[in-house]
Amino acid sequence: ARRVTIARLFAGTVALVGGGTTIAALRQGLRRVAVKDVHIRLARLPKALHGTTLVQLSDVHVGPTLRREFVETLVAQVNALSPDLVAITGDLVDGSVTALKDQVAPIRELRSRFGTFFVTGNHEYYSGAESWCRELATFGIRVLHNERVSIGDADASFDLAGVDDYSATRFGGTSDVGKATLGRDPARALVLLAHQPRSAVEADRHDVDLQLSGHTHGGQIWPWNYLVYLQQPVVAGLSRIGRTLVYVSCGTGYWGPPMRLHAPAEITRIVLETGAA
Repeated sequence: ARRVTIARLFAGTVALVGGGTTIAALRQGLRRVAVKDVHIRLARLPKALHGTTLVQLSDVHVGPTLRREFVETLVAQVNALSPDLVAITGDLVDGSVTALKDQVAPIRELRSRFGTFFVTGNHEYYSGAESWCRELATFGIRVLHNERVSIGDADASFDLAGVDDYSATRFGGTSDVGKATLGRDPARALVLLAHQPRSAVEADRHDVDLQLSGHTHGGQIWPWNYLVYLQQPVVAGLSRIGRTLVYVSCGTGYWGPPMRLHAPAEITRIVLETGAA
């Protein structure tokens, strides 16, 4: 009888803890996405561009449960920040252009001084990457395929590069930091958009100042974040790989169940500053 009582108490405790954790994860997953401010110093950034703001969206995963209303809210939040540039670092969608075009369409209303830039994530390849890249271009979003652009004007500027997802080779593509940085002026600051943090190993070899990534969701539901370290060098937040600073967003939406635990969704407002990193 004593053993049965102990077993029932144990089972009841497990159920209580599990139920409480599930409720907490649902509340975190469904709450309004918060803005996270991150200040990053880049030694090669021109003084005239001190204070430049980049708003990063990542892993929105528009699809079965995150729909047009969610995108409209995100766009309104981003525009209220009056950013200089918007960067979407992959996994915007979970579905085809035919299925989700109208749901994603409000993204065309993003407004910033230098425009909106996008790089593919692995879920774009599951959903038809080429079709989505063409569609996003009609929305006025610049898709960076292993290439680099100048941000700023003739008096003060920095380089923004973007690479296709690390897994692109599995789908007949490439992810090539070397190509994206070929011929760059080493005196200029370089910011790289790359969906997966593990691209930072190659970014360091090409003297990238800052890489912006997502993919990990910060683990999304604790304690899965510890497993992410088996594949990625950084799970969330700001870190350094060699000479390259790496910022990894916890993501703006979610994948799978609408749940997050100790890895809150974020709209990341990155303020670039001049000075020693």
